[in-house]
Amino acid sequence: MSGTNVAIIGGTGFESVPPEIFAETVEVTTKAGTVSLLSLSHNYVEPSKIYFLPRHGADHSIAPHQINYAANILALKKLDVGYIFATNAVGSLRRDLPPSSLVLFDDFIDFTSQRPKTLFAQGDAWRHTDFTQPYSPLLRDILLRAAQEANVAIHPKGTYLCVEGPRFESPAEIRAFAQWGADVVGMTGLPEAVFAKEAGIHYAGLGIVTNYAAGMEAEPISHEENSRIMESIVPIARELLLFAASYLFPS
Repeated sequence: MSGTNVAIIGGTGFESVPPEIFAETVEVTTKAGTVSLLSLSHNYVEPSKIYFLPRHGADHSIAPHQINYAANILALKKLDVGYIFATNAVGSLRRDLPPSSLVLFDDFIDFTSQRPKTLFAQGDAWRHTDFTQPYSPLLRDILLRAAQEANVAIHPKGTYLCVEGPRFESPAEIRAFAQWGADVVGMTGLPEAVFAKEAGIHYAGLGIVTNYAAGMEAEPISHEENSRIMESIVPIARELLLFAASYLFPS
């Protein structure tokens, strides 16, 4: 593992930071593409820096299957980021994970089919990467301690299943996913988590539950209702992640 800086990757509903946080736009060019993100470093004690990367773009114009996951991770690596906290809007497959819940991932299932599976490009020196612990134990512990100190309720474990999107899942798919052991379903957590680990970056995924998955409720899934829930929860999640990030800054 390498890198001393911290990054927060914001998912759906978390495309910006409030105006009271000083943010400077940074553009980073990588072999996979150019990435635009924000530096929040002036808000924290140097030499540590913190970056904010809106996964869907600042205007939420990039669909899940169109995100350049490789460029994002390579850009953060180039900025000497060693730690990533990421948020994902998710649908719940469990009744005890209702909308507005926060869940800290400890495992994943990759159900995508059209996305790159590795950060290693043709001709790169590659290796088999161990995923016995898919998410960083260090960052998971930090988030749990930060949540306890900030009095924020968080489910300490959850298996995240990633689908291709951008459509929502069918009821039959949801029943199958539940039988496989998935707790939540989303569209953006992979291959992001894989690429981060291949790049040697600690990575933690925080799920924000916006709805029960297809077939669990009589009403269809509403993007508008999901957005409303995100608006109420994102400020809490943002403050939690910024607080957790402070654990990694030198005292």
